[in-house]
Amino acid sequence: MSDATNSESAGRWIPLESNPEVFNLWAKKAGLVISQAHFEDIYGLDDDMLAIVPRPVKAVVLLFPIDPEGEARREEEDAKIAREGQPKIDNTIFWVKQTISNACGTIGLIHALANSEVTFTPMSPLQKFIIQCENKTPLERAELLATTPLFADIHAESADSGQSAQTIDTDLHFTCFVEAPDADIRDAAQGAEISESAKSDTKTSGMRLIELDGRRAGPVDHGECKDLLKDVANLVKARYMSASTSVYFNLMALSTAPQQN
Repeated sequence: MSDATNSESAGRWIPLESNPEVFNLWAKKAGLVISQAHFEDIYGLDDDMLAIVPRPVKAVVLLFPIDPEGEARREEEDAKIAREGQPKIDNTIFWVKQTISNACGTIGLIHALANSEVTFTPMSPLQKFIIQCENKTPLERAELLATTPLFADIHAESADSGQSAQTIDTDLHFTCFVEAPDADIRDAAQGAEISESAKSDTKTSGMRLIELDGRRAGPVDHGECKDLLKDVANLVKARYMSASTSVYFNLMALSTAPQQN
């Protein structure tokens, strides 16, 4: 099984290795100021291992195995979202539909960086892409990504820098987690009228844990977010690892702490 997409593919890229060096190389080439933010390995999901991850953490990228059971759960969740909606999702979240097979690493990187208020070099490829995507649909953004050769080049160069043997066929997939303001809380901050139930929610953190996976129907709201790193760790253990016998899981954090030499 491969990292396929649900829409017509715009080609197949070589999968990125889940490796901070690879992700930092991609991010630097795309325009991230590495002195201001960088990717770090997350070596374990218990409190002791999470404590060594440099804070603050702005995004978490997960590599996980695609399997029939997980796909069935995600299809069921997407159907529920289609029926009931996700009223607390902030409409300013930047999300791109994945239409290129094996591009999930690049999609995960874009989702992590575009939603994290990190610093880009002026008019860098990623900054220009984000600007050009303004007012475009997720599929229009996907088309722009597919027709921007520079991103394919950055992806290929980063894939070449990995330590693992390259292969086109893979049953692994990247997804990204970020925190975003509760839509009601953002409306209240901007002076809009909100419901009484929404007003009571202002006693919460005001942030939501959002999963950004280009293969899904859109961003997925996983509930209140009090601590991004710990909340993602708990979610991954409960929803991904508990139902799998695979050892092919890997997590990386986008940290804005000073990078250690």
